[in-house]
Formats: sequence, C-alpha cells, structure tokens
Amino acid sequence: MTQDFSWLHRGTVEIFPQSNDAESESLEKRLVTTNRPLRVKLGIDPTGADIHLGHSIPVRKLRAFQDAGHTAVLIIGDFTARIGDPTGKSEVRRQLSEADVKHNAQTYLDQVRPILDFDTPGRLEVRYNSEWLSQLNLGKVLELLSTMTVGQMLAKEGFAERYKKENPIFIHEFLYPLMQGYDSVAVEADVELGGTDQKFNIAVGRDLQRHFGQKPQFGLLLPILIGTDGVQKMSKSLSNYVGLSEHPAQKYQKLQGVPDNLLSQYFELLTNLPLEKLPENPRDRQMLLAWEVVKQYNGETAANEAKEAAKSGGKEGAVPEFSLAGGTQFPAKLAYLLNVSGLCKSTGEGKRKIQEGGVRLDGDRITDVDTIFEQPSELHGRVLQVGKNKFVRLVN
Repeated sequence: MTQDFSWLHRGTVEIFPQSNDAESESLEKRLVTTNRPLRVKLGIDPTGADIHLGHSIPVRKLRAFQDAGHTAVLIIGDFTARIGDPTGKSEVRRQLSEADVKHNAQTYLDQVRPILDFDTPGRLEVRYNSEWLSQLNLGKVLELLSTMTVGQMLAKEGFAERYKKENPIFIHEFLYPLMQGYDSVAVEADVELGGTDQKFNIAVGRDLQRHFGQKPQFGLLLPILIGTDGVQKMSKSLSNYVGLSEHPAQKYQKLQGVPDNLLSQYFELLTNLPLEKLPENPRDRQMLLAWEVVKQYNGETAANEAKEAAKSGGKEGAVPEFSLAGGTQFPAKLAYLLNVSGLCKSTGEGKRKIQEGGVRLDGDRITDVDTIFEQPSELHGRVLQVGKNKFVRLVN
C-alpha cells in the first residue's frame, strides 16, 4: 500500500475518529498496516431517477479507494429509500413504491458506471440493502431500537429542529439511521463515505458495529457542492445543477460559466488534475473544467465537440433546434411533441419511449405518458432527449 495519502485527503472535510496519540489507530495507519483490502462503503438511496455532479463527489472518492487497491461496497438502498433519509428535511418524506425504487436504482447504476471500476475482479460489490433489512424480524428490530435513546435521536439536527417547531416526527423515521447503520454491520465496513450531513448516521453505524462485536468503521466526510449559481448547494429544485445524464453541450455550457470563486473547489472535487498546475487565467480555468468533466462522462470526442460548439455558437450549437412556432398545436402532450420534433416516428412510439424511461427534458427523466404542456414558453430553450443520441432544443 502506498503511504502517499494525497488521494485520501483531497477534498476531504473530516476523517473520524482521529487518533490523538501514537497508540490509537487512524485510518492512515489502518491503510498501511492492513493485510487485506479494506471494505469501503457508500450507500445511495434511489429516491430520484437522476444524479448531478454534487452526488458524484462521494462516488469519485470511492473510486479513489478502488485505485488504491481496496474494495468498494456500493449499497443501493432499495429498502431504506422506501422511507427516505430524514436528514435535512423539515417534514416527513413521501414513501416510494417498490417499482419506483427499482426503476431509480437502475438509472443510478447506469450513471455512476463512468466513475467506478466495474470490471476489475474484487474491486466492486453492488449490494441491495433489502437483502438483509427485509429479513429483520421484530426481535431484531427491537434490538436495534434498544441501542439508542429518544434523547440521542432528537439530538440529530433535523429532528431537533422539527421537534422545536412542533413539526410531526414519525416513529418510522427514527428507524432510518439505525437501518443505515445496520448496513455497515451487514457488509462489515471498514470505512463509510458520506457528505458532511451524514456524520450522525455514520456514527450510528460505528455504534452498531461495536454492539454486534465488529471493529468500528471510520467515517470520511466530504463537502456539499455549491451549485453553479455560486450561492446555494447544488440542487435540481434550484436549477443550479449539472446533471450526469445531460447532453455534453449542456454540461459544457453550464460549467464554463462557473463563478471564479468556485473553480478551485470544482477542480478539487470533480477532477483529478493537479491543482498547482491549473491555468492562471480564470476564463482558461472555466473552459478546462468544462472540457475535463465532459470528457469524464461522455468521452474526449464529445468534449472536443462541445468545446468547438461553444466557440463557434456558440453555447447551444451542438444541439439541433426544433421550432415550436411552425404549426405545433398547444396544449401539447409530450408524446405528440416527440413525434412532430422527429425524435420518434409516431405518437405511439413516443408513448412507448416515455413508459420505458427513455425520455428526458433538460436531463430530467419523464415517465408519465400524460405529461402535457400548455404553451410554448414552458419549453423554450429546453433540450428534449430520447435515448442517448437523439436531442433537439425546443425554441419558440
């Protein structure tokens, strides 16, 4: 094992627990002294269909552990997603159906494939936590509940705020941190990765591992990515995100406009480029960032095409346009728009593509065949996509 831990600390906010003396074990010490690959856990709850660059940060760190010779354990929370992580939520989350979770899980795996090593034997385990959580009987659930007090659970930030404001907290929400923690027991994790908002849940995993006679895992916390607006965390609801499944030209367009004060963080968290060798000129940095990220997810050819389109276009030059002003009838169903725009041969084919999950609007998957748009202004400038290779930008 290499003792150069620059890959470990790059973009890392905190590793806990930290050793305070030579006798205590640190993660670095365990990495050096271990005679086996460590098992590094990352849990993903497929509560939505699509992933943005903010979600990619822990996945990229998981890949760094793979490259250092360790085993990535990617847990698809098909069971926990049906509850939803209450972290940071001011109200109870809508519980998803089993079909929703299954569909979302497959899209998540498709989107992280460019990041993780799926091919080298022994470097990746993909596990679904329904494998063990669905088998828990009431006795085991009571055992898990007995490891924490109500006071400890209410100390969790989101719960504390909701309790203070007298917003309802449902008993099943208390189970979420315990189930995430039990995932660590089930896979015998040595390290768990997560955002800074996951410290409580990761610490619960350490406590449960002790309870079940295992060596407690280390927690490695990563920052929450600020969105392209330079103000709030990256989020689809705030329209400041860059989606992994977006057209390369869209990715490039958004990333070349990242504010100067965020460029260093974006390079550190989203690329492997040496930070000391970046261009000095902010505009050159923006274009390098955009090219590098597009290359990671879509390949060098697509990155070059997006770059040239931005130069000559520019921003929107890589996506053919379809005018909605040429006789398109509104209100218009999405399946009809797929037909008249030439993305599908018929409205019937459009409906099938929607049902199959192959249709996206600005990177967001649409699965409701009855989706309707009242007027062209709702669609102006947005990219309609079928599959991986068919795109049009809708214009008035």
